[in-house]
Amino acid sequence: MPLRLPLASLLLLLLLLGSARCAQSPQNVLLLLADDAGFEMGAYLNKYCQTPNLDALASNGLLFNNAFTSVSSCSPSRAQLLTGQASHASGMYGLHQGVHNFNVLPEVSSLPNVLREQSQGRILSGIIGKKHVGAASNFRFDFEQTEEQHSINQIGRNITKIKEYAREFLARAKREARPFFLLVGFHDPHRCGHITPQYGEFCERWGSGEEGMGTIPDWKPIYYDWRNLEVPAWLPDTDVVRQELAAQYMTISRLDQGVGLVLRELQASGLAEDTLIIYTSDNGPPFPGGRTNLYERGIRSPLILSSPRPDARRHETSAAMASLLDIYPSVLDALQLSPPNGTRFSGQSLLPVLHKEPEPVESDAVFGSQSYHEVTMAYPMRMVRNRRYKLIHNLNYWADFPIDQDFYTSPTFQQILNATINKQPSPWYRTLQQYYQRPEWELYDIKADALERFNLVDKPKYSATLKQLRQKLLKWQVDTEDPWRCAPHAVLQAQGVFKKEPVCLTLGHEALQRPKRRKLTQYEQYIVV
Repeated sequence: MPLRLPLASLLLLLLLLGSARCAQSPQNVLLLLADDAGFEMGAYLNKYCQTPNLDALASNGLLFNNAFTSVSSCSPSRAQLLTGQASHASGMYGLHQGVHNFNVLPEVSSLPNVLREQSQGRILSGIIGKKHVGAASNFRFDFEQTEEQHSINQIGRNITKIKEYAREFLARAKREARPFFLLVGFHDPHRCGHITPQYGEFCERWGSGEEGMGTIPDWKPIYYDWRNLEVPAWLPDTDVVRQELAAQYMTISRLDQGVGLVLRELQASGLAEDTLIIYTSDNGPPFPGGRTNLYERGIRSPLILSSPRPDARRHETSAAMASLLDIYPSVLDALQLSPPNGTRFSGQSLLPVLHKEPEPVESDAVFGSQSYHEVTMAYPMRMVRNRRYKLIHNLNYWADFPIDQDFYTSPTFQQILNATINKQPSPWYRTLQQYYQRPEWELYDIKADALERFNLVDKPKYSATLKQLRQKLLKWQVDTEDPWRCAPHAVLQAQGVFKKEPVCLTLGHEALQRPKRRKLTQYEQYIVV
């Protein structure tokens, strides 16, 4: 006698079978990457900056409120996305271009190489826009249109060109019937005032249609009246900053329109229903306390995941602790590939969060590792942050915190600098001396002190928290084979008789009396901008 199922049970069975089939098929991945962007978008409750396309993407996906980059520098951050390794593990310690010349270690492989090898050439990889990593053989995409073939503005800010190359790539993927991974690296809203000041501090005038600026056909510039803008609490509340924000918002709106163009090309190609979309930024904005810092505004990252799966979460937010180190395993997961044997990576796939919110645990943690930015900026820092506390270890704490070139010439920094030189009140909640001269350890209660103003490291009440976080950070450094894990007070010995059991051998710093810092008083020997 045949088995008869009730209609409701039959429908449920068909739904489960359909979901299983969906889960078995790989997804394409489109990774949209901003350059020095923070939370300047409506979906993150910025009521001034107009970002309708990013807001729509967030509405159709999952918005992460606790996402962090593990490094606050451009090339190391892009390397973390493509290798799944912290900068101290990959070897991408600082910027790739020019005199900086940092590259990943020869044995390190990246997503495009892994996808090609693991799928035997079945998966198509592509990059459009800013690449900014090397060496070339370690990051060999099947389709490349980057600053290596074009000027950085033309390929990173000209959203019409980005649209056209996206169309070309998607047409190839469809014609060849190949799953794909496409990285679109926008150059907005990166500063450019130190190189091409005629285009504005953020290149906001470039391509705007103003006289001598050229025209980007698909860009409809949005001009912001700086007098109407509200300054975030972490920045100096001055008109100079408002004017900078107006320029930054103008380029973020260009980025947003570029995102809209790429997503429309994806829809027109007929591949949208099989494509996971990820939006994030490499690091925080280029303002004081932002990029190159492991403070909150240097490492907190916008992150949106939008999945075509019918059972994926939409129009929701997640409080899951996420790291940009998680992007690498997430891409492999979406394309249903395993990493090669022996591959090291630190993160875990975020795809399960698209279906179920993980139970929050106070000890959930992310880690940070910053060593350089520009080659002259040797200021290694390590960090662990859980849901409440953050611990930063400044390894080169006896030196002043370095300032990068494009941030140095920015009106915001110049205002702080000149106020300091002229002995005027600082317009910021930190003095320049506090910003430069940092202690070896910094411990903050992020829930009570979001601006990280009160270092708790010497408070007896927090000694247990300090000990726990130091142990957690050291374990991560050991697990990821951090060459700096013994610094600054010891030397790592991991060769010869110490190869099986590496040790940290003291430098005797505890027996030394350090002289007080010598303060410079003769500013006349330097040029003041």
